[in-house]
Amino acid sequence: MGVVEDLVRARRDFEQGEWTAALDIWSDSAPDEMSADDLHAAGLAAYLLGRRDACVDFHQRSFALYEQAGETSGAMRCCFHLAMIFGSGGEHALESGWTTRAERLLQGVDDDAVEHGYVALLHMYRHLGAGDVPAAAESAQEVTVVGRRCRDADLLALGLSSQGRLAIYSGRVGDGLALLDEAMVGAAAHELTPVVFGHVYCAAIEGCQEIADFGRVAEWTSGLHRWCSAQPGLVAFTGQCSVHRGQLMRVHGAWPEALDEFGSAIDRYRLADSPAAIGLAESERGDVLRQCGEYDEAEAAYQRSSEHGHDPQPGLALLWLAQGADDAALVAVRRLVAEESELVADCRLLPPAVDVLVAAGALEEARAVVARLHRVAAHVGTEALHAYAAFASGLTELASGHAAGALPLLRKARQLWTRAQNPYEVARVRLVTGRALGELGDAQSARQELETARATFRELGAAPSTAEADRLLRPADRPAGLTEREVEVLRLVASGRTNTQIARALVLSEKTVARHLSNIFVKLQVESRTAAAAYAFEHRLV
Repeated sequence: MGVVEDLVRARRDFEQGEWTAALDIWSDSAPDEMSADDLHAAGLAAYLLGRRDACVDFHQRSFALYEQAGETSGAMRCCFHLAMIFGSGGEHALESGWTTRAERLLQGVDDDAVEHGYVALLHMYRHLGAGDVPAAAESAQEVTVVGRRCRDADLLALGLSSQGRLAIYSGRVGDGLALLDEAMVGAAAHELTPVVFGHVYCAAIEGCQEIADFGRVAEWTSGLHRWCSAQPGLVAFTGQCSVHRGQLMRVHGAWPEALDEFGSAIDRYRLADSPAAIGLAESERGDVLRQCGEYDEAEAAYQRSSEHGHDPQPGLALLWLAQGADDAALVAVRRLVAEESELVADCRLLPPAVDVLVAAGALEEARAVVARLHRVAAHVGTEALHAYAAFASGLTELASGHAAGALPLLRKARQLWTRAQNPYEVARVRLVTGRALGELGDAQSARQELETARATFRELGAAPSTAEADRLLRPADRPAGLTEREVEVLRLVASGRTNTQIARALVLSEKTVARHLSNIFVKLQVESRTAAAAYAFEHRLV
């Protein structure tokens, strides 16, 4: 077959999505045999197949030919792709250099040309890098306007998805979601070129994941997975797809499968030469391993996450709490709560922050964070955030000694998590509900809740939560009319714990511990901690 026939075949393969076959032909072709269009298409194929160096080489050669021929539009496309590639790889000097080249080329272009939209998109990323969100939003709006005016489906989808993400970051969640929905219309209708299709899908999914909009995440992740599975040899976007699939599997209780997906994502990121992206996948792995009780492995995953530039908090603070390092967890959470003020960051941080603050007995701080979480949930409106807020309120009420007040809040959280099909969170609610019922003396109902929670934890492989349920279900010999909680307090008194330490161990307020201790003294007819401890030893409660 001759050179011309080979190139024609490569172009046909590329259009049909046979990127490996097309790239093999282009890679074997002599440099002077390929046109600028062939080189540009080869660069896109190399990008999709995860061959970054080849992608850069093809685009640079394509740019040189376009520029020599005075074809500004083609040269501009190359500048855009190269700037995006270098920016995503953290090579910001090269990103800036190709953006500047694009700006120079724009000087000779009509004011209403589509190229203005692509340069505006590069400006948006530049503003984001500088932390100037309002300027970035203005550039994103310009991208959308140019995309509509020029009827460029790729540019329009990129502009809409960028506007949507920025609107959410700015607190306009409803507007942001509407913009993401509109961007996804073009993607779902297959109006976009492959590279833009992947970018738009991933941007939309990430935006919804950040605000716990699991319904949209599930719908769009399913679409992305179908597309990735249908593309032979595809590497680009497959790492992101695996991360999102793993996140959903974790939500729905398929933890072994989630770990497999996160591992696959890490492998795909390495194959695509995207080491920076590995940090999120490692952090997600760490979260699942922590819930399984694999603390050493979780710590190693969090460490690798940090080494790749991702902050594994607040998962790391929850790990420290599980390992008994309450003070370290408390210091970390206090810092994070004080530092973070953005809506999207609060969605991720505040629910685990309440867990740590309550466990450490910092109930006044917990109540302030709960109030903040309710404001965020009301503003964002997603079901998951309302569930987190209801559970956090119930947990804090119980720790403050208000078991009756905790129950309606926990009931709401359970209903929401059941609707969201999140078995782990449902079981957590049941566990705390069991504790509240026990405090109120309804032992039979408490046991039912705790046994149901324990069964779910066992099925999930949540070893630490299973152990906690076992402890709460353990039969207790309760002489002198002591309640189960009073026996727990008495045992800790006998072990030499202070009220503060008891409060932390049982996730109660110090005021509640003091009330329990007063009741114990009355029931045992003793007047001191020493006498109460002696009673505990005499009656083999310890």
